[in-house]
Amino acid sequence: MTGSQETPSFRLAYVPGATPAKWARIWNERLPDTPLALLQVPAEDAPEMLRAGEADAGLVRLPVDRTFFSAIPLYTETTVVVVPKDHLITAADEVTLADLADEVLFHPLDDVFDWDSPPGESAFERPATTPDAIELVAAGVGLLIVPQSLARLYHRRDLTYRPVVDAPQSSIALSWPEEATTDLVEDFIGIVRGRTVNSTRGRTAPEAEAEKRRPEKRGGTRQKPAAAKSTGGKPAGRTARSRTGSGGAKPAKRGKPRRRS
Repeated sequence: MTGSQETPSFRLAYVPGATPAKWARIWNERLPDTPLALLQVPAEDAPEMLRAGEADAGLVRLPVDRTFFSAIPLYTETTVVVVPKDHLITAADEVTLADLADEVLFHPLDDVFDWDSPPGESAFERPATTPDAIELVAAGVGLLIVPQSLARLYHRRDLTYRPVVDAPQSSIALSWPEEATTDLVEDFIGIVRGRTVNSTRGRTAPEAEAEKRRPEKRGGTRQKPAAAKSTGGKPAGRTARSRTGSGGAKPAKRGKPRRRS
């Protein structure tokens, strides 16, 4: 038995940059009796949080351990370089890694990209966190490559960013322990995948499912088969046509008693 079955709420972890607000709103509309608890967690801590059962599912950054977790990729982010607003790079709409070869690029310890180090010149130290690196960029001592969502999350008025067209990218996925695929997890999967409230999958439309199991209560939809049964299995329209088409035969039957008399 999982945590989502033992508690009245559904716990969704999400990493910085992920935006669960839209899905949370739909959840609250469809399942108002099951509170949705949103738990922000550092990207590197999200897998262990799910393994420990401290959350039922999570919006995480790929890759994940697919021997333990199920994952539904949701979207891949644009990668950008964060720079001061007066930096020469701002003259371009987008840049390449080669354009950054002579720049000092910070590599924070919580970097989400799967590379040993970013291109360009190494910084004098590795900042502990991405927000720390953002502060150093604002101080004018280097640049930072991040997913666009993090550039927006840690936005400062004195900084801007430009897309890096050939840089690694980071993808967000909905993930959960494969052996803990509960009904509430299925409900959230349905919401993330855009299923409507009347979808036949998941548990978000129990009334629709019950209605499908009770077709006899749908008013006139069961009347035609009843009419067909009373006429030997023929549809009502064919019965009417058979009567009009055999009109000459019935007078012949009525004439037989006159021949016998």
